[in-house]
Amino acid sequence: MNNTLRAIREQAKTLRGRLATPGFYRQCAAEIDNARSAFFDDSLVYRMQQDVLPFLYDDYGHGVEHAKKVAIEGAAIVLAELGKTAPDRARRLAKLALLAGLLHDICRLEPDHALRGAEVSQLILQDYPLAAEDKAAVVRAVGCHEAFALCGEAPDPDADLLAGALYDADKFRWGPDNFVTTLWEICDYLEWPLEEIVRRFPEGVERIRQVADTFRTGIGQTYGPEFIEQGLEMGRDLYLLLRDAAARRV
Repeated sequence: MNNTLRAIREQAKTLRGRLATPGFYRQCAAEIDNARSAFFDDSLVYRMQQDVLPFLYDDYGHGVEHAKKVAIEGAAIVLAELGKTAPDRARRLAKLALLAGLLHDICRLEPDHALRGAEVSQLILQDYPLAAEDKAAVVRAVGCHEAFALCGEAPDPDADLLAGALYDADKFRWGPDNFVTTLWEICDYLEWPLEEIVRRFPEGVERIRQVADTFRTGIGQTYGPEFIEQGLEMGRDLYLLLRDAAARRV
């Protein structure tokens, strides 16, 4: 990454710091804390952390930190959806959400990465001490987490909630996270020059805009659009900075 892009990336951090804390983090703080505790304390989740490490790509914006955030926030969505009415069911599905979050991008650099990830997830889960229907639910969630992709009918409400929680937690990352980390890591990995980033930027921002209407859970539909709007606000400011920097080089 050249000095110009590095400076703009630093400005992105400043822009994020000016944004309000998203409502999800304020209203679901207890659920996030519980999900984070399970992420670090549950032995099966720890085992999965070790199993997925060789598959995650830190230099492509979808590495360990991305998987961790999606796992914890997916589990928090489940707890927020069910915790007060069905605590035992919520804890079981939250654990599955942690596993699905860790697995969801293990084939990120392959074509049809969600479907390929589901296939590899099935292999990884083979000897995990989980019920067959729970393994199948995790595999299905991984297979239909891609943006704008159709998700076939779920075999039961639990599988539907799990897939929705994974999808929504992953799409929360399309907000400010995209413009603080993911964008720059992908551009650096692909070795795009400044001019190429500027050319592609409007199309990328439009895709982010479109995802606002695709959240699947009640929690996602309530809080997801705020993540997207904050991302769009950052995107507008960063595009001007990138465009101006490119113009100065002409």
